Amino acid sequence: AIAREIGGDRVEIVTLARPTEDPHFVEAKPSFIVKMNRADALLEGGAELEIGWLGPLLSGARNPKLAEGSPGRISCSRGIALLEAPSSLDRSQGDLHAHGNPHYSSDPLNGRTIARNVTDAFSRLEPASAAHFQANLKRFEERLQARLAEWEQTLKPWQGRHIVTYHNYWLYFASRFGLKMDVFLEPKPGLPPSASHLTQVVGRMKTEGLKVILVQPYVNRKTAETVAGLAGGVVVDAAAFPGGSQATESYLDWIGSVVQALVKALADTSR
Repeated sequence: AIAREIGGDRVEIVTLARPTEDPHFVEAKPSFIVKMNRADALLEGGAELEIGWLGPLLSGARNPKLAEGSPGRISCSRGIALLEAPSSLDRSQGDLHAHGNPHYSSDPLNGRTIARNVTDAFSRLEPASAAHFQANLKRFEERLQARLAEWEQTLKPWQGRHIVTYHNYWLYFASRFGLKMDVFLEPKPGLPPSASHLTQVVGRMKTEGLKVILVQPYVNRKTAETVAGLAGGVVVDAAAFPGGSQATESYLDWIGSVVQALVKALADTSR
């Protein structure tokens, strides 16, 4: 979505991972190898988000333009301070990422960094269009700054409010807007919820008055519905990426949709 904003009509974007599927477990289809073999550049989230499936595709594609260190290998996480980097990798703690939580794009200021990374990379790959890319970046940043001010104002009354999530996906969003999202339906990252853990979550929701559970399209919504029913809460659907639900094709519309959904749920459950 951000690459389209920056590249405009100078680039053709082919997306491998659907915005409604878990980015950790994308199905590595043979057709992807053909697409990557013909590509001039590869945009990846980085921070080990695609570590489980991207490597075999790159090996099969045999495209030197996409090799590590090549101008066409674009890591969107460059320059982003990742949160919750583990001091040691202990698989008993679940599916941890060595560099930190990779779901950084939900912080709009990280979205600005992504846009700058993309602009720099596109400008190196096609110097003749650098001015075009820079102009698109400027417009994107201006719109983002205006929307960010609106979102901060909209969420200000709810700062400090606790929200339950299925997976630790919204850490950066919560940090940016002063929310608390540290109660998870997963007992540990990547591990399916157990009955005993869910019982603890329900108990905490009742004790602390937690009413909102935020879920992505690819998680088990029935589990969230069961917990919400027992705790007297509500389930809020939030696209994990732009294009993951209706009217979220652009990056700014995606963030805006999450803000709107949360504010409505928080207001409805506070009456």
